[in-house]
Amino acid sequence: MNEQQLQRVRNDDGFIAALDQSGGSTPKALGLYGIADGSWAGEEEMFDLMHAMRSRIMMSSAFTGERVLGAILFEMTMDRLVDGVPTASYLWQRKNVVPFLKVDKGLADQVDGAQVMKPMPELDALLERAVSAGIFGTKMRSVISSANPAGVSAVVSQQFEVGHQILSAGLVPIIEPEVDIHAPDKAEAEEMLRDAILNELASVDADSPVMLKLTLPEVDGLYDVFVNHDSVARVVALSGGYSREVANERLSRNRGVIASFSRALTEGLAAGQTDAEFDAMLDGTIEGIYQASRS
Repeated sequence: MNEQQLQRVRNDDGFIAALDQSGGSTPKALGLYGIADGSWAGEEEMFDLMHAMRSRIMMSSAFTGERVLGAILFEMTMDRLVDGVPTASYLWQRKNVVPFLKVDKGLADQVDGAQVMKPMPELDALLERAVSAGIFGTKMRSVISSANPAGVSAVVSQQFEVGHQILSAGLVPIIEPEVDIHAPDKAEAEEMLRDAILNELASVDADSPVMLKLTLPEVDGLYDVFVNHDSVARVVALSGGYSREVANERLSRNRGVIASFSRALTEGLAAGQTDAEFDAMLDGTIEGIYQASRS
């Protein structure tokens, strides 16, 4: 674990940029960027286009450690170069942005109103590669769709079980049990989630903390208990399908929580924009998310 990066993640202003769209979400992300589905000959070309978009974001003058604390990468992005430099090294050495890696392999089918992560039999090997590449931490996502105690328990138990495996490899896991923003009993599910996480945190050493990535809650301040928890390096929020405006407004009402937005970060960016137009749009977006994260 890189102590300098840990102190930056714990203490500095900024937010985490989520640049980790995987195979299933890539066509949609490219479509929003102005590259229509079918514009590529195959999966390899699709990922080339996605990497070009991500590289354009990372190389933008607006994207620096002054406002961006960290960036979450897709595995294929970690393995590629940005401006001729391995991506994680580019982020940290050129931009002062802490690199994270998405490690989950997607969601299992829904059971008890929740989707746990699919098995990850090759996780140890991926974690070794991540350490070698200069990655600081990881991210893995589950989804809770209703206030079902069995479903919430299954998601949180699995997240922390895998989290301990990641900690053992010397990396900081971002625990992400997303609550679906369309859940009819979202507030109740979030209370269940808070209590389940609190119980699991008792098993986490404060010297090897986790991070939490949570849906912006219905009750402002619901996750205050985690913001100053010894075993939590930082609490970050996902946009979860909220527009950037709504996500920023909700985020600003939850003190000590910072953003980790994906779709809301890239909203308004387009392949056809000039570099000046692209940088101006990204600069405005980053400033808005940064200010909401400082509230």
